[in-house]
Amino acid sequence: MAHATLTLSSKNYSSWSLRGWLLCRMAGLDFKEVMVDLDDGARQELLLLSPSVLVPRLTHEGVTVWDTLAIAEYLHEITPKAGLWPADQATRAHCRSVSGEMHSGFYNMRSALPMNLKTVHPRFKMFSGARPDVERIKAIWTECLEQSGGPWLFGKTPTVADAMYAPVCSRFRTYSVDLDPTLSAYCDTVFAWPLMVEWTEGAKAEPDEIIELEVEF
Repeated sequence: MAHATLTLSSKNYSSWSLRGWLLCRMAGLDFKEVMVDLDDGARQELLLLSPSVLVPRLTHEGVTVWDTLAIAEYLHEITPKAGLWPADQATRAHCRSVSGEMHSGFYNMRSALPMNLKTVHPRFKMFSGARPDVERIKAIWTECLEQSGGPWLFGKTPTVADAMYAPVCSRFRTYSVDLDPTLSAYCDTVFAWPLMVEWTEGAKAEPDEIIELEVEF
């Protein structure tokens, strides 16, 4: 029986739910998914579930964690051998930095290119304000892959950084963002990841439209 629950909103639209779910699976945590019904008092329910009105929300053995990076740190503490963060101190600091940058930044990109795993827009005209965010993400990925040798941002296995940027791969694919071969190969690695395949299958099974919350997914 699972000793943890992870509250999620949508598998198709919620980038933060995807990040939290990936982290829990990467840590090997046995948890039960709890999907919020976004068509039936979702905002009120989330207000009761989480003081920040955000998902995902992890409950594990009496502990409640609702911020994605806080979930990552909590999982690292309880499963230190899972390798969520790189073992090398300097590399771990780099991984934390780029993960934090995703967590707190790129608002224009997130607003202009909302996550939707079910569709592709081959001729999407990107809002000019989002372009600096997209170029910065490309620079982060390029630097990480050059230093680590890939195929993941920090080497041979996925880390917190890959969980944080996995939804960006989906956004870039949905909106046909132009990528060089190295970055395109990284996105291919993410989409071939068994965990990402499993999540995407769940997203495709959801209804096509939901009532969005007055908070960012």
